[in-house]
Amino acid sequence: MNKLDKEQIKKLVLGAICLVALLYVYFNFFIGPLHHSEQTMQSKIAELQGKVASSKTEIAKAGRLEESARAATAHYEALRALTPEGAPIAWFPPRIKTFFAEQHIDKANARLDSTGAPKEKELSDWSRYIWTIDLPQADFITLGKAIALLENSEPLLSVRKIGIRANNELPQLQQATLTVATIIDKK
Repeated sequence: MNKLDKEQIKKLVLGAICLVALLYVYFNFFIGPLHHSEQTMQSKIAELQGKVASSKTEIAKAGRLEESARAATAHYEALRALTPEGAPIAWFPPRIKTFFAEQHIDKANARLDSTGAPKEKELSDWSRYIWTIDLPQADFITLGKAIALLENSEPLLSVRKIGIRANNELPQLQQATLTVATIIDKK
């Protein structure tokens, strides 16, 4: 093996220095920024995935809200369709008389006590009517069934007060007075 002369040693040292400098430049100026760019992209991807997931939940919420709005609109239109044309004083008393006649309670009388606007501002197109229904002769069981059926068949009607008195002439029958409230579309 030959001994290396000074010139060859210088070349080896210079080559080693160049190799170290090349490695330094490669890692600091090429791989370093590339690694930094990769980390930045990974964080942006994670942020965008979060936004996409959030958007998907918002889209699902919007779909449920839209379905709920469609159902509410259909329900509202169905309730509006329950109100016949004309003034309620003209059609409500005959409707009540017919209803109680179908329940085998004769001589039902309905009269209007008061009207007013509902407290809820969503119901500004509706009016609240308070009616008194007199039933001079009613069997207790038939009356109870009729009142329950009245509230269940008329979704816009609620019974507020019931007064029942014994009939002196016919003890098997009672006299009843109902106070009911209805909400009717103004149309």
